[in-house]
Amino acid sequence: MIDFEELVSKKSAVAVVGLGYVGLPLAVVLSRHFRVIGFDISPRRVEELRSGADSTAEVEAAALAGAEVHYTTDPGELRSCGVIIVAVPTPIDANRNPDLRPVIGATVTVGQNLAPGCVVAYESTVYPGLTEDVCVPLLEKHSGLVCGRDFSVGYSPERINPGDKVHTLENIVKVVSGQDEKTRALLARVYGTIIKAGIHEASSIKVAEAAKVIENTQRDLNIALMNELSLIFERMGIDTLEVLEAAGTKWNFLPFRPGLVGGHCIGVDPYYLTFKAQSMGYNPQVILAGRNINDSMARHVAHTAVKRLILAGCRVRGARIGVLGLTFKENVPDLRNTKVVDIVRELADYQVQVLVHDPLASAEEAHLEYGLTLDPLESFRDLDALILAVPHQSYLTTLDPMVLRSWFRDEGQGIVLDVRGALDRKALRDAGLWHWRL
Repeated sequence: MIDFEELVSKKSAVAVVGLGYVGLPLAVVLSRHFRVIGFDISPRRVEELRSGADSTAEVEAAALAGAEVHYTTDPGELRSCGVIIVAVPTPIDANRNPDLRPVIGATVTVGQNLAPGCVVAYESTVYPGLTEDVCVPLLEKHSGLVCGRDFSVGYSPERINPGDKVHTLENIVKVVSGQDEKTRALLARVYGTIIKAGIHEASSIKVAEAAKVIENTQRDLNIALMNELSLIFERMGIDTLEVLEAAGTKWNFLPFRPGLVGGHCIGVDPYYLTFKAQSMGYNPQVILAGRNINDSMARHVAHTAVKRLILAGCRVRGARIGVLGLTFKENVPDLRNTKVVDIVRELADYQVQVLVHDPLASAEEAHLEYGLTLDPLESFRDLDALILAVPHQSYLTTLDPMVLRSWFRDEGQGIVLDVRGALDRKALRDAGLWHWRL
């Protein structure tokens, strides 16, 4: 197995496979201590990074410019690496089953270019057992090498929170595991070189895999509870946010809020665990119940908008509704698994004219992934309703209540659906606007 000193002396390189939201920050930080090769199958992404740009906005321009990372699309360059870290996405398919194509494709590529003595570490979110049961056989098949004798594997789950400038890679405790003690120790030293918050060594790869998948499952369930409470309190005529603020005065009340649950982690990871559980004959009830609630919230927002239009005497067919924000969360350009699309599609079923604006999202990606055209903010005029779906900071600092009031038709009351409760309710009502929030 590769020796740590060979990595520190830069005789051998560390490779990061997959240069997205997880892989790029990792490659940049590793490059401060090791010789790093950044591999991605997208020529466009590699050229972008070589030019000093990052469309994910996860790495600041100065840090990217100062990083000594060799970006490449040539898999053959992996043969010079003593440690290869796989950080590709693990999405779900249309049936909400794990889509393993990215991790399998990356594993095949690594296997075809695997040098004896190499350590392969996975950061992608997977169900317990996938690294050893799926990835190891592929690595052996395509390399002709034997795991445990010619190479070894480990698992260290990513904990990147897109858009979070406080809980960054270096400031989050890193869970590290390996198939044996020697592999775990090596990876602990590699990651320990860059992680300030410390290393937690898990006893096995399966433990580390399970730890990762339940992190987001727990958060998903807590948000699902808040969403269900909001549905209950709405029927009671009680404002949910006021209830949560009151309950939050108790020291041990957890500060979760209702909202849309999308993105590449919280809305996806639980399905990896439930898939594995079902394959073993156990049908998870609590986890799937939480997923059903969270997946239904976008439709609830759309239906609330339609009901309010009817109550206001507005004709639904042909009504103009503006939607602010398309990304899966505020202050990031990430469109993966965004639930705002579900709001737009549900409204379109009512033959509503929907305008969508997002200052951070890629117009090209929005069109390719969802068939949506982003509208300029200047077109948000003569509206019947407005939905603030994603409270980007740029919206909160520029959307004055009186300005919003001018966006609506002269007749009737302006309808504002503030999904996350980010706007000042009193200011909106003082401006003559009707305000709703989860």
